[in-house]
Amino acid sequence: MRAMHISPEHPMLSAVVDDLATRGWSQQALFLPADLVRALAAECRRRHAEGELNPAGVGRGASQEVREAIRGDQIQWIDPGQADACDRYLEAMDCLRQAINRSLFLGLEDFECHFALYPPGAFYRRHLDRFRDDDRRSVSAVFYLNEDWQPQDGGQLRMFLADEVEHDVLPLAGSLVVFLSGDVPHEVLPAGRERLSLTGWFRRRGNEPF
Repeated sequence: MRAMHISPEHPMLSAVVDDLATRGWSQQALFLPADLVRALAAECRRRHAEGELNPAGVGRGASQEVREAIRGDQIQWIDPGQADACDRYLEAMDCLRQAINRSLFLGLEDFECHFALYPPGAFYRRHLDRFRDDDRRSVSAVFYLNEDWQPQDGGQLRMFLADEVEHDVLPLAGSLVVFLSGDVPHEVLPAGRERLSLTGWFRRRGNEPF
């Protein structure tokens, strides 16, 4: 039986929770071990090579459409049981869900996520992660898989914070960014090389879509 790398009592989870409570976002370096980060990156590239990633759309339901002028990433949703590395990641994120619920009482019920691959030059315009007709997405989580990423490679996550403050995050392997889905507008800047991440949302029971 493999050992869990993170438990609900891990101090890094407490740091994420404290950040969410005080400022609505958190950035943590080396959130998971390097071997798991490499395995996740390899899984993402394997799926891409086998044609399993598809152009991401904007909107939801019947109104969803691919609009490369807004976003240019390719994605595939993750389900339990598909790959060991993915299962380990989902276990870690469930520990984070429990930690958030225990301290912030957000009532987060589940976590959904997908691989996201941005080809060179791709970007995602400024947006919020919460849909106008569905308020279940409460906390966003982005985990990066890019080894040896340099500032000149671009691809930063830019968050638009209070008082017109902008905060840029390099998509460095092992880094985790967590923020309140309905409160933090953000964008992905164009990258000069292939950019990999796991992007997901902790969801609560909310109003049914109309």
